[in-house]
Amino acid sequence: MRDDYDVIVVGAGPAGSVAARDAARGGASVLMIEKRQEIGVPVRCGEGIAKVWLDDLGIEPSSKWIANEVDGARIFSPSGKVLVVDQKQAGGETGYVIHRDIFDMELAKDAARAGAEIMVKTSAIRLLRENGRVAGVRINHFGRESDVRAKIVIGADGYESQVGRWAGIDTNLTPNDVDTCYQYTLVGVDVDKRFNDFYCGSIAPGGYIWVFPKSADTANVGIGHQLSKVKHPGDPKRRLDEFIAKHPELRKGYPVREIAGAVSICAPIDRTIADGIMLVGDAARLVDPVHGGGVFSGCVSGSIAGKVAAEAVKAGDYSSAFLDRYEKGWRAQLEEKLFRNWMAKEKMATMSDETFDKAVEAVASVDMKEISVLNVLKAIKERFPELIKEFEDLL
Repeated sequence: MRDDYDVIVVGAGPAGSVAARDAARGGASVLMIEKRQEIGVPVRCGEGIAKVWLDDLGIEPSSKWIANEVDGARIFSPSGKVLVVDQKQAGGETGYVIHRDIFDMELAKDAARAGAEIMVKTSAIRLLRENGRVAGVRINHFGRESDVRAKIVIGADGYESQVGRWAGIDTNLTPNDVDTCYQYTLVGVDVDKRFNDFYCGSIAPGGYIWVFPKSADTANVGIGHQLSKVKHPGDPKRRLDEFIAKHPELRKGYPVREIAGAVSICAPIDRTIADGIMLVGDAARLVDPVHGGGVFSGCVSGSIAGKVAAEAVKAGDYSSAFLDRYEKGWRAQLEEKLFRNWMAKEKMATMSDETFDKAVEAVASVDMKEISVLNVLKAIKERFPELIKEFEDLL
């Protein structure tokens, strides 16, 4: 390992690996560090991703990491009404159920093939500063601390990001802007592998329960529960267990993996850059507030950051003024949808089961070419105009 690079990427998830890949492809010398001993584990993800964006980011679909290709999604209201959404209607939001550990590893391999160096079991301890700007990272590798200088640091260290805090970037979250999650991978279940299923309403306050089939007899079954609505420790797991107990096709399964974690469901934050630093993916709070998915936005932001980092190295300018190209880039592609979906999440968190039932009924009764927050609200207004008063500011 050298002690000086153009770019250091902290975190080897999808956002970090794509950032490292594209920075290296742009001619920058890159070091990517990962605190865990193996990239991609432990898995903390429902493992459902869309496929429409993969080609744009140069990610080739592979049988190595695709567990199941789904035809669409089914949304279940509290009373059991079902809305079936195919891939065309979803605008590419559905696609694959994947093996996230293998997916993450393959993206890291792509970064290495592009020329990025990778160090696992290597933690960032603090940021180095020079003349008021970030100038590298102090790392710990197998108990040995050392300083690695860099012109640009890319923080890709996920939900618990320390890099952002060290840089003075406000990434704080309120309990309303966090979903606490619990998930089983169940084997021996009886599921329809054509669909990812979502269950809404009071069974998962402020969130939803999902069933993502990895095969005909294996599925990820999980819950996202808004933190502000957790009344007792263990509420998410208890609610998920109750849901499974009421579904014989799931109850007969056996868990081969259990995971717990949290995800941000906040509005886009005010700033994701400073002199010599950019935040990407979950570290930048770039997660869809409605469904909690962050792989797509993480990879998009990582790609933009990697390219801007390479441009900054060539220009010899690592100021926040130059890195604002990244800020403007991700906001142009992601901000409007993230903000609208945050507003929708805020409204949905207050909806009664009766309102959820009517909303699903309204959307199911309309021949909708594309499912989006705006089109859903228009359908509800047409069928149940009295409900739309709660959502007028979203139209």
